[in-house]
Amino acid sequence: MSGKRGNGEGSIYPYKNGYAAYAWVTKPDGKRARKYVYGKTREDVHDKWIKLHAEAKNGPVATTTPTLDTYLAGWLRDVVTPDLKAKTAETYAMHVRLYLAPGLGSKRLDKLTVRDVRTWVNGLLVQCQCCAQGKDARREVPRCCAAGECCEQVPSRRTVQDARAVLRSALTNAMTEELITKNVAALVKVRSARKVKRHPWSVEEARQFLEAARSVNDPLYAAYVLVLVLGFRRGEVLGLTWRSVDLDGGEITVEYQLQRINRQLVHDETKTEASTATLPLPQICVAALKLRREAQERARKAAGELWTDSDFVFTTRYGTPIEPRNFNRSFAARSAHASVRRIRLHDTRHTCGSLLAALDVHPRIAMQILRHSKIAVTMEVYTHIPSEATRRALRKLGKHLGVQDRK
Repeated sequence: MSGKRGNGEGSIYPYKNGYAAYAWVTKPDGKRARKYVYGKTREDVHDKWIKLHAEAKNGPVATTTPTLDTYLAGWLRDVVTPDLKAKTAETYAMHVRLYLAPGLGSKRLDKLTVRDVRTWVNGLLVQCQCCAQGKDARREVPRCCAAGECCEQVPSRRTVQDARAVLRSALTNAMTEELITKNVAALVKVRSARKVKRHPWSVEEARQFLEAARSVNDPLYAAYVLVLVLGFRRGEVLGLTWRSVDLDGGEITVEYQLQRINRQLVHDETKTEASTATLPLPQICVAALKLRREAQERARKAAGELWTDSDFVFTTRYGTPIEPRNFNRSFAARSAHASVRRIRLHDTRHTCGSLLAALDVHPRIAMQILRHSKIAVTMEVYTHIPSEATRRALRKLGKHLGVQDRK
């Protein structure tokens, strides 16, 4: 091809192993400057040059490529926060703050390589985060890393996977904005962590826990029933309002959740549409919620002017929302008092199907409660039928609640 310049291409010229061009643009700070584009052929550069002129006419154009740290800050502010759920945005920001910015933040966005990302991933897998984040150094009396005895608090493989996924998402957006041409994070794989096998309660243990909570009139007894019998998540049970409960019709709607996000309690819609559903209430749930309503009314009268009006089903003695972490602590304390194995609160969802079977809930209704798309999945859960003695004990507990409620 001839090196002769085309009409109007006075700023396109040979450069190293290809061609370069520039156009005058207005930077975000209002100053004028040259913006350069590069390519292996004149045609490539010409196309980029035309696009650059169009961008310059539409508004300010950055003349330098930002560092990854700078780009991630803008990405979190302009893309993640407006588009994603608040809890997800908080999680993304946490990965950026703890892992991405310290490890890769100084790299220029367009100079980030596959090797850089791979080196960062491999280092993160063996890096003590107590040392890296200065956790022990912030204590008044150091007891491990700052005292010369590293506690080797390395992140889990799942955490490293999640951090890399956040980087991949950010670089995908950078490609969309035409700041880079390829996503180097997508080219680096992290071996999946082996799933931890959980051991949720048996139906017998769940019954023992519920009976212990009921026997001492635990104010969170109804919450435990919803968690175990209907598979409610922590945020869903704490975000439940009386407006979503129809005791006469025997239905309950899962539509909101309560979470602590950025140091504030946030009452918001559930994360996905699949999480929002209207569920039938087994009798044991109806009876427990009626008891809860009576107990809340007594607490309202006792608090007097100190009571805070809200529509939450589960509140403190003064009507304020329950702190999510305190709910975990209450669950752990009640487990110890009931002399049952200590498990994660979220693991109770795995016991839900077996409890529904023990309560003689029809499989079709259980399918709706468990939010399964196929009855075969529900029936597989129902194959773990508890003993007849456990069935009788749970039915007895439900009847006992019903008698108490009618008094």
